[in-house]
Amino acid sequence: MLTIHAPAVGDAVVVEGSVVAAIGPYEEVAAAYPAARVRRWPGVLVPGLVNPYGPELLEQAYHPDPREADELGVDPVPVFFADEVRLGASARRGVQRMLACGVVAVSGELRVRAVVEAVRRSGVAVVPRASVPSGTPSLSAGVALPPLRVGDAARFSVFDGSVCVATVLGGRLVYRAK
Repeated sequence: MLTIHAPAVGDAVVVEGSVVAAIGPYEEVAAAYPAARVRRWPGVLVPGLVNPYGPELLEQAYHPDPREADELGVDPVPVFFADEVRLGASARRGVQRMLACGVVAVSGELRVRAVVEAVRRSGVAVVPRASVPSGTPSLSAGVALPPLRVGDAARFSVFDGSVCVATVLGGRLVYRAK
């Protein structure tokens, strides 16, 4: 399916399946792809962010289930158990929270099987990192990927100011602000 992602600022991106088919001014891509579905977004479309704290946030931190909020709060806490099933569920929640921050990739080597599977199934990429980053791990930490090009995987985010309003992975809208 063809979809045109048209931000309020900057070029529109045409997605065909899981890849970027075209990039350019909205009027030009809309004329070239008249049958495409159009998604209009406030703000600007960016290539997405790489969070440098993959293992720290997904294997060494626990993202509480909403039913645990009274006891544990809503922010990640240090892992206090060795149950791989719970860690996999925690990683799924962590990935969802990262997607809401515009993250499309994490760096670092993931080693816990359930975490690796949760990340793989989400479509979030795992990229190598040169060194362990300094600072406190944060879900919203990130460095922008290189600019999108035709033929690239359709992996990007849309920001309205500092707020992520949408995240697309492999051509699929995986996060949309309410």
